[in-house]
Formats: sequence, C-alpha cells, structure tokens
Amino acid sequence: MSEILFDDIGSFPLPAGISKDFVSRAAFDRDCDEKLFPLLNQVFEQKINAGVHIPNYSQFRDMTEQFLHPIRDENCCDGPFSLKEEFASTVEIEAMEAYFKAQKKNTDSFEKPLVRMCVTGPTELYLKEFGSADYVDIYQLFAKDVNLFVRNAMKKAKHFKIQTVSLDEPSIGINPELSLPADEMIRALTNATRAAGKYGADVQIHIHSPLYYDLACATPTINVIGMESAATPSYMDMMDKKVLSDTDTFIRAGISRTDIFNMAGVLNEKYGGNAWNKPEILQKIVTEMETPQVIEKRLSDISKAFGDLVKYAGPDCGLGSWPTQELAAALLKNTGKAMESFSKNKK
Repeated sequence: MSEILFDDIGSFPLPAGISKDFVSRAAFDRDCDEKLFPLLNQVFEQKINAGVHIPNYSQFRDMTEQFLHPIRDENCCDGPFSLKEEFASTVEIEAMEAYFKAQKKNTDSFEKPLVRMCVTGPTELYLKEFGSADYVDIYQLFAKDVNLFVRNAMKKAKHFKIQTVSLDEPSIGINPELSLPADEMIRALTNATRAAGKYGADVQIHIHSPLYYDLACATPTINVIGMESAATPSYMDMMDKKVLSDTDTFIRAGISRTDIFNMAGVLNEKYGGNAWNKPEILQKIVTEMETPQVIEKRLSDISKAFGDLVKYAGPDCGLGSWPTQELAAALLKNTGKAMESFSKNKK
C-alpha cells in the first residue's frame, strides 16, 4: 500500500490580539506586509512542526470574499466578473514564497517543500453572488477567474511546490438553492482547475456531502474527493469504490473531527458547565476524544474499505473556529501521530 499523505484544510485560529478584519484589510491594501507575512508564516510553521506532510497555506480570510473582492471591482476586470490576470493574486502564496526563499538562503541543503493551496470554487462564489438565479455565462466566468488564481500561484511558487490544489465547494450536495445543470457544473469545475493539472498538481474537491460526488468523478481535472468522514463516517458508505476506481478518482479522508461546537456540547453534558469558559475541559477534546488511537482507528477502517484509493488524510475541515492556536495544533499533532502509527503498523 502506498503512503497516505497528511494534509490540512487551511483555516487556523489567529493569535491573540489579531483580528480577521486586520488580515483582510492588510491582504487587500498590501500596506503592511512586514506584519502580515510573519503572521501567516508562523501558522505555517506550526503546521510543519505538527507533522503535516503537505500544509495548506495559512487561511484566515473569508473564503468567498477574498476572491470576490477583486472580481467585483471594475478596476480589476476587463468586463463584468472577468478578472484581469494581474489582479488574481494570493497574498498567502506570496508570503510563503518569501518564507522559503529566506530558508533556502540560510540552509545548506534545501529541498522544495510540498504545499497545499485551497481556492474557493466557482459554484460557491456564484451562490454567494446570485443564489438560485440561473446565469450560466457568469458562472463560467467565475470558473475562469478561479483558474487565474491557481495559475498565478503556480507561477509564483519558485521555492516550494504546490502538490495539491483544493477546490472548496461545500454547498454541492447541501445548498437547496443550487439548481445549475450538471453538465455546466462539470464544465465549470473543469475550467477552474485546468492550470493545476497542467502544472502537475493533484486536484482535490472539498465537499461537505457525498450526495453528488459523481460530479467530481465526471470532472476530468479532479482526481481526489475530500470528505468529512470523521464526524460522519456513514458518508463513506455513499461512495462506490468501483465508480472511484473506474474514473481514477482517489479519496482525501477526514480522520479527525473539527466540529468543535458539537464536541464541546458533549463535554458540557459529561462534565457540566460551559466548556468554552473552562479551558481545562475543552482540552479534553484532544486528550480524551480525538486521541491518536481514535484517529488511527478511523484511518484503518477507511483504508480497509477503499485500499489504495485513499491518497490523502487529515482533519475533516479547517480549524479557524477553534479557540486557540495551541488546541488546534494539538489536534494536528494527534492526527500526525495516528498516521505515523498507521504507516508503521502497515509495514
């Protein structure tokens, strides 16, 4: 069995004293990179130290607004929603490029690290702007815009390799407003990820429900489906191994839970009181609930069911809603220990 790669979804708690508003403004205005870049990169370092094989860039911003902001700006576009290439930039990628460039300069034996890039998919962007309205031409423009962000990131990554590009499409299979034709969705998902495949990256799609996973299987540029299978193991039962195999589609398995509000509710009932006001109780998420042993069991079960089709594994979703960086890092470390133990036991 080939090695299963450990990645994360992206979002992470901010350090104390830093607001999301600051990060968003700084990312758009670019007037204080000297403060923003170290902030982004210190989180990236925490992910590396936790053992993540392919860390996602530090994601602090709103997943739709960071892309829609320039797309809405007529000064950044050739026409309505048609983004100019020079404005399809990702500040998080630039921060990492500066970080690894400095590392190479200060390291005798430097190897390009592997990085995961997440971009919000055209379906998600379209739903945010137009809801249930049916403007297929604009939907396809969003797909081209997303592809520009990916292509520019690939070009700027000189001192690291973007191993995986994840298209975040949580509304597919969940949002009742989604009424776009299936063939148009496949076309948009394909056009949004052409650059990723061209540059040799794996292309994941991150969805919250497997209801329409066959759309991803039918998209030629997507080869990995990410599923939140730790919190809802039954999701894996909805995916047909033969369909995946016949379409050369792999799995990114969620093996550690990130639904902290639900887990905190369990702790409230077990220990009484409000876990959010008692850090010693909330800590039990990583000492009693999401332990390396529990996480490894999930990975083992999924591996038995899908074999070599499991290519990536990690937390279900992002950790941005977690209260502290320390607690979020502890979950990543537990996940890393679980995957390391699983790998050793398979040898």
